[in-house]
Amino acid sequence: MNGYTLLAAFLIGIRLAYAQSSDPKYFDEVPPGLTPRIFAPGKISTENEFEFGAVFSTNRNEFFYSVEINGKTETRMMKFENGKWSQPAKILFHDIYSCNDPFLTPDNKKLFFISDRPLNGTGPKKDYDIWYIERQTGKWSEPINAGTNINSDKNEYYISFTKTGKMYFSSNRQDNTGKYNYDIYSSEMKDGEFQPSNKLGAGVNTSFYEADVFIAPDESYIVFSANHPEGLGNGDLHVSFRNEDGTWTPSKSLGDTINTETDDFCPYVSPDGKYLFYASRRDIYWVSADVIRKLR
Repeated sequence: MNGYTLLAAFLIGIRLAYAQSSDPKYFDEVPPGLTPRIFAPGKISTENEFEFGAVFSTNRNEFFYSVEINGKTETRMMKFENGKWSQPAKILFHDIYSCNDPFLTPDNKKLFFISDRPLNGTGPKKDYDIWYIERQTGKWSEPINAGTNINSDKNEYYISFTKTGKMYFSSNRQDNTGKYNYDIYSSEMKDGEFQPSNKLGAGVNTSFYEADVFIAPDESYIVFSANHPEGLGNGDLHVSFRNEDGTWTPSKSLGDTINTETDDFCPYVSPDGKYLFYASRRDIYWVSADVIRKLR
């Protein structure tokens, strides 16, 4: 076998390995192991923009993420059709207000997000509330506020849902210190209405910052961003596991393989349970979800 044949065989082997391990619905990216990688560089994570808040629909045929441009945010959507992804389309944006932190309900019929838009949709910015839009025939509805059982006169951030529709989110509604102290709350869904919110216990919440919460669909664990004195940066990803009695284990940092000296935030686990996505250093990263499971 001559050199050209060896080279051809090598290249074919590489191509076959790539084809076997890449996934079109993950933008043809080769999945990561326990070391994080930038997700879809040049396609989603770009050099010139600040991307964060990545989520998929349940069947992974839709992808949503947010982009910050000149201090204001917008949310974009891409569709997987005919074996390829569409170009990003802006679905939540405004000349004045920010719209980010998208998350679909379990039935994929509503897209929740946060915005500093006023309740009537006009006038100066207000604190961040949780809003949603509903799918209509070929389009989305106008934004709808999630209501007073969820929102307060302070900020509400980042949303995720269990498979039963229970919402988890964060808020600084109890912070009277001005020290950016956020806590994590949950709200049950009953008869199509969110119930009054409950603050999670000491395994998750402390006197410091806890926000940007992802709840496992079966509610078995929670991943969130925390700014604790012993942390590495402005926000470190932590995990807490649910006990049989409904309490939460003391949270554990995901460690310095994931967390950096900057802000690590917007955690999200893919619908197939395989990968943890998060934002860091102005890009979206992904890593094997085994980084969560090994801490149980």
